[in-house]
Amino acid sequence: MFEDCVRRYVLVGVILFSSLLPGTADAADPEGPWRIGEALALPDPWSFGGSYRTRYETLDGGFRARSSGSDELLVGRLLVNARFTGSRFYAGVELEDSRQRLADSGTPLGTDVVNTLEPLQGYVGMRFGDARSNGGGLDVAAGRMTIDAGSRRLVARNSFRNTINAFTGVHATWKGSAGSQIQAFYVLPLQRKPSNFESLLGNDSAPDTESGHVRFWGILAAKPGFFPGVAGEVYLYGLRSRDQAGIPVADRDIYTPGVRLYRKPATQAWDFEVEGAVQLGTSRFSTAAADTRQLQHRAGFFHGEIGFTLSARMSPRVELSYDFASGDKDPADNRNNRFDTLYGARRFDFGPTGLYGAFARGNISTPGVRLEAKPGSVSGMLGYRAVWLASSRDQYTTGRLVDPTGESGSFLGHQIEAQVQYNVLPGNVAIEVGGAHLFHGSFLEQVPNGPAAGDTTYVYAAATVTF
Repeated sequence: MFEDCVRRYVLVGVILFSSLLPGTADAADPEGPWRIGEALALPDPWSFGGSYRTRYETLDGGFRARSSGSDELLVGRLLVNARFTGSRFYAGVELEDSRQRLADSGTPLGTDVVNTLEPLQGYVGMRFGDARSNGGGLDVAAGRMTIDAGSRRLVARNSFRNTINAFTGVHATWKGSAGSQIQAFYVLPLQRKPSNFESLLGNDSAPDTESGHVRFWGILAAKPGFFPGVAGEVYLYGLRSRDQAGIPVADRDIYTPGVRLYRKPATQAWDFEVEGAVQLGTSRFSTAAADTRQLQHRAGFFHGEIGFTLSARMSPRVELSYDFASGDKDPADNRNNRFDTLYGARRFDFGPTGLYGAFARGNISTPGVRLEAKPGSVSGMLGYRAVWLASSRDQYTTGRLVDPTGESGSFLGHQIEAQVQYNVLPGNVAIEVGGAHLFHGSFLEQVPNGPAAGDTTYVYAAATVTF
């Protein structure tokens, strides 16, 4: 066991040691980071670049159903993109190659980790000036694309995760001269392939596909002066999904209206963010072929935070937050109350994903506190959360654990999280280390088929090169 620990953490040490090499932090070009497109002297309409990230992860103790022991993973993600930008017309392509090493038969491996040699984006677009406003503009793109919308809690281009959500369809953005914006899209989400465990373990490649069985659309309106000194957004998303050959999905026809108000952090000032959404429609509770019961979908989520940034050195910021996403109240009734997070990201609210990913935006109630600091080219964060199930009779979604009687209680535990990022060569080379420790609560200790005794510890170290 001692030898296993040494082997796991030696990679962390190697990445950290690279940051201590002489001359690295002072070697950045004062005119900006190095880019391969500029080095190749490409003509103005063309650009070319990308990034490569490698991350070592280790997990001791589990929180998933029947989990025990430890695990490790070494993941890499290569992104390469090329773009033509004319006066009005533009086109772009992006390749993703996401792979893993060190996984074994017990590793929780999925398409969120592996997606090899995949054209992530391939699109064309047009820009139109003065669209219904002096100084405004309309941008319309069609093809395969990634999407960020609003807070990214419901629609996001994934950052920490080793693979990225992509869609095929149409996306339009109108921007007004005063900073107002309207974003709209109608897309078919891509199904990442292959999805069977053996193929993922071997880093096999297969083309991702989209299908009319799953359709996703949305419209979001944002205004910097929603109220004096407060920015705001309102949105509506719709998702329709049906089972398809080889890809089981839970049938859903759900609509998600929501609103977000926020004030960005500033020195010696209070900032805040409040976001809430409800979900209405119909859904089935699982992907099982035998599950044919159509349920009324009634769910919601809330995020609230308030922070203050001091004018002291390192710009320390303290934040208090609370997150809630409803769970199903009664498995025997004709309603589904579990919130569906759609295609959102969760790392910035709930901690690292990857091998860990202990919490998601579904059946959860959690207050938290966080301390952030930015001493020069280094940034860091230390956070704490206490976590409960919103409904003790519904599933702990990321652990795949449920006690329909509710007798195991609802307390999942205490999570402590830490993260440090160092820009070795700003804009070109960055390293990041972090981790989380989950002190198991009464639910994880008592639920049927729960994890073996002991808490969960997750540590990672990553290096990213941007070119």
